[in-house]
Amino acid sequence: MSATIERLDLAATGQGGSESAELDQELPIQLLLELVVDDRELIRALVEYPEGDARNEFATEALKIGVLALRHVGGQVNSDSIRRENERLVANLHKTFEQHESAVERQVEGKLKEYFNPQDGRFTDRVQRLVAQDGELAQLLKGFIDGENSLFARTLVTHVGRDSALMRVLDPRQSDGLLTKLRASVDEELARQRDHLLKEFSLDNKEGALARLLGELSANHGDVGKALQTKIDAVIKEFSLNEENSALSRLVQNVSHAQRTITSEFSLDNEASCLSKLKRELVELLASSERKNQQFQEEVKISLAKMATQREEAERTTRHGVAFEDAVCEFLMRQSQYAGDVATPTGHTTGLIKNCKVGDCVIELGPDSAAPGARIVVEAKEDTGYSLAHAREEIEQARKNRGADWGLFVFSKKTMPAGLEPFARYGNDFVIVWDVEDAASDVFLKAGILAARALCFRIERRSAAQQVDFEVIDKAILEIEKRAGNLDEVRKSAETIQSSSAKILDRVRKDREALEKQVEVLREKVNDLRQLSTLTE
Repeated sequence: MSATIERLDLAATGQGGSESAELDQELPIQLLLELVVDDRELIRALVEYPEGDARNEFATEALKIGVLALRHVGGQVNSDSIRRENERLVANLHKTFEQHESAVERQVEGKLKEYFNPQDGRFTDRVQRLVAQDGELAQLLKGFIDGENSLFARTLVTHVGRDSALMRVLDPRQSDGLLTKLRASVDEELARQRDHLLKEFSLDNKEGALARLLGELSANHGDVGKALQTKIDAVIKEFSLNEENSALSRLVQNVSHAQRTITSEFSLDNEASCLSKLKRELVELLASSERKNQQFQEEVKISLAKMATQREEAERTTRHGVAFEDAVCEFLMRQSQYAGDVATPTGHTTGLIKNCKVGDCVIELGPDSAAPGARIVVEAKEDTGYSLAHAREEIEQARKNRGADWGLFVFSKKTMPAGLEPFARYGNDFVIVWDVEDAASDVFLKAGILAARALCFRIERRSAAQQVDFEVIDKAILEIEKRAGNLDEVRKSAETIQSSSAKILDRVRKDREALEKQVEVLREKVNDLRQLSTLTE
C-alpha cells in the first residue's frame, strides 16, 4: 500500500514528463489491499454499511478522499492546471451570468415600460382615460346627472314635468283630464238616478213603484181618493225641485256641494287644494333632487381631485412612505431568499436581554450554507442624533440581545454623521451607509451582507485549506473598504467640482466595477466554501 501511495505522489507532483507517463503505464488496473482497522472512528463509520460491496465501496471512496486530501496538504496538486481550469470556469460562469442578467433586465425593463411608463404605459393611459376631466368616468356621470339633457333630468321631466302625462291628466283645462271626466261621471250618474226615481214615481209608468202602490191600494182598500192624493202630493213635493227643502232639492244641493268640493280640491287656484299640495311636494322633490345632484357632483369632483393628488404623490416617490427600518428589512429579506437564508424582522419583539428590543432584523444562515444557523443582526437608523460611537455601542448591544456573531449598522444617507465612509468594518461589526432612493448604494449593503456571511463561514470552518480562501476574502473586504472610500470621496468631488466631471465619472465607473468584481469574488468563495462544507459533511 505504501508503494502505491508513493507512485501516486510521484505522478501528482509532475516531476519529469516522461517519468510520469512511464509511471502511468506501469500502474496496475486493480490492486488488492488487506487492511486491519483499529481506529474507533473508522470502525464506527464502516459498520454503518452492510458487509460486502456497500462497505467496500464506502471504504474505497474514503481512501480516495484521504489520498486526495494528502495530496492537497502536501502541495502536490498541479496548481497551474487547477488555476487554468478555475479561470476558465469562472470566465464561462461570468459570461453566462452576464448574458442571463442582460436578457432578464431587457425583458423586465420592456414589460415594466410597456405597462408603467408615465408617458405611454398601458396602466398610466388607462388610468388617465378613466379619471381625466373628460374621461370615461366623468362622461358616464355627466351623462346621467349633469345638465338639463341628463338621463335623470329627462326622466323627471318625462314623468312629472309640465308636458308629462300626469300633469295633462291633472290639468282642469284639458277636455280629457281627470277633473272633466270626474264631473261628467257625476253628472251622468245623477241624471241616471234622477230619471230612475222619476220613472218609479210616474203614473205613466205602469211598472213604477207609485203605479203598483195605487194598484194594490185600489185592489185592497178601494178608492182611497183624497187621502191617497194627499199622500201622493206630499211624496211629489219631496221629489220636486221647486221646493227648497224637498228631499230631491237637498240631494241636488249635496251633489252640487260635493261637485264644488271636488273641483276645488283639483284646482291649482286654491292653495289648500290637494292638487296644489301635490304640486308643491313635486316641486320640493325636484329641488331636493337637484341639491343632492349638485352635492353628489361636488363629492365626485373632490374624490377625483384626491385620486389625482394620490397619483401625483405616488409618482414622486418610489417607496410610498415606507419607514427606513422597514425598507432595510424588506431589502434584507429579498437578498436572503436569493442566498437560501432566512431574514426575520425583530424590531417589535424583545430579545435575550429583558425588555430590550434592539436589533431590527436577524439573518439566520440556511441549512445549505457552510455555517447553518449562524446569525447576523442588522440595526437600521434614520436619526440625526446618532454618531459613529453611538452606532457601535448599539450594534454591540444588538448582537448580545439577538445572540448574533456579526452585526450590520445601516445609516440612512439623509441622516448619517459627517465624513462617514459608506462601508467600514469595526471588529465584528460593519457600518454601512445606504440611500433608499438610490439603487447605486445597494452594492454597499449587499457587500456588508456577503462579508458577514463569509466571516461566519470562517468561524465555522478552520481547516488549513480554508485559510487560503479566507485570506482572499479578507483581501476582498479590504478592497471593498478602499473602493467604497474612493467612491464616496469621488461623489463628494462630483458635487462640488463641475469642470472635472468627466474624470470623476470615469473614476466612479472604475471603482464601481472594481467593487462589483470584489463582490463577485466574495460570492464565488462563499460558494466554494459551501461545496467544500457539503463534501466534508
